[in-house]
Amino acid sequence: MSATLTATTTTTTTTTTVVPPVEPTTAAVPEARRSVHAIVREDVFALVGSLIAAVAATAVVFVWLAPFNNPVGFVFCAYALFLVLYRLTLSQDHDRPAVRDRMVGAVVSSLALVLFGTMANVVFYTLWNGRLALGHLNFYTQDIHLTAPRDPLTKGGIEHAIIGTLIEIGIALAITVPLGVLTAVMLNELPGRVSRLVRTITEAATALPSIVAGLFIYATLLVPFGHRTSGLLPAGGLAAAIAISVMMLPIIIRASDVVLRLTPGSLKEASFALGAGQWATVWRVTLPTARSGLTTAVILGTARGLGETSPVLLCAGLARNTNYNPMKDPMTSLPLAVFSMVRSSEPGMIQRGYGAASVLLVVVLALFTTARLLARRNRSLSS
Repeated sequence: MSATLTATTTTTTTTTTVVPPVEPTTAAVPEARRSVHAIVREDVFALVGSLIAAVAATAVVFVWLAPFNNPVGFVFCAYALFLVLYRLTLSQDHDRPAVRDRMVGAVVSSLALVLFGTMANVVFYTLWNGRLALGHLNFYTQDIHLTAPRDPLTKGGIEHAIIGTLIEIGIALAITVPLGVLTAVMLNELPGRVSRLVRTITEAATALPSIVAGLFIYATLLVPFGHRTSGLLPAGGLAAAIAISVMMLPIIIRASDVVLRLTPGSLKEASFALGAGQWATVWRVTLPTARSGLTTAVILGTARGLGETSPVLLCAGLARNTNYNPMKDPMTSLPLAVFSMVRSSEPGMIQRGYGAASVLLVVVLALFTTARLLARRNRSLSS
């Protein structure tokens, strides 16, 4: 009986799997990879140290070993040695892509610094030499038709040049703004062979020398109508304004074309969906949207026209008195007044010329600054 029970009894065995505890280990932290564009303190030390070493070594060579009196050669040799030392210093801490990136950055930054220093030198030199004339009120309210070359700075000024510049630029803007904006609209709204031809001619005309524009207007508008006189004293400021507009028009067309291309296409599509036609969309949507950009284009064209001298000399002539009538008699602009004054042998007249150049420089800088601010505002509004 007991054997039977033993044979018929089922024994159930439960197997339990026990996982051994894992001991906590400290994971290996990968080494932080240095970015190619990251600038650390070691890079600054390498740049400054290489520059100081290059200047010192070049000074030793140019002063003690082989005396030279060429400052341009000194600068070039020091710059080349600086690049070599900077390359060797960077290769100690960086890999090849990082070294290449920093070398290119050093070259580009140094060239930009040279250009900025050159422009700053020109601005400072002009303002410094014209400071004595700029401090007199009569410099802005009198002309020089009764001023002798040896008269003091308290007598005579550039009123005639300021008035002539305002009149000529005003006429040029009245011509170029409608033509430039309409041409840019045509280039964007009517693509085709004609538009490609006009765009090509416009791009080529941006490099047109100003003397060519002046000769063109002189030969087409003055000579056929008998406005030739002796020397370089043809008709008045109207012909000069037309010649200036020839120089301004390509600038305004190109800048306006770029601005109109940046107009969001969704605005045009929404206008078309509401039933507006093509030209109604241009008038009510495209042009208002690009208003600030178009203003920037006009300002850039105006800055180009303000600095033209050759067209005014050929088409308007040189005057010493104030002329308010652009249809007759010579009319002087600020660049032409600067050209005529600095050629004098008298220090007072040269100072007046630098003063006129300072006024022109300040006006152009103000126009370019305004254009930059408007362009930044245009980008912020479009984004």
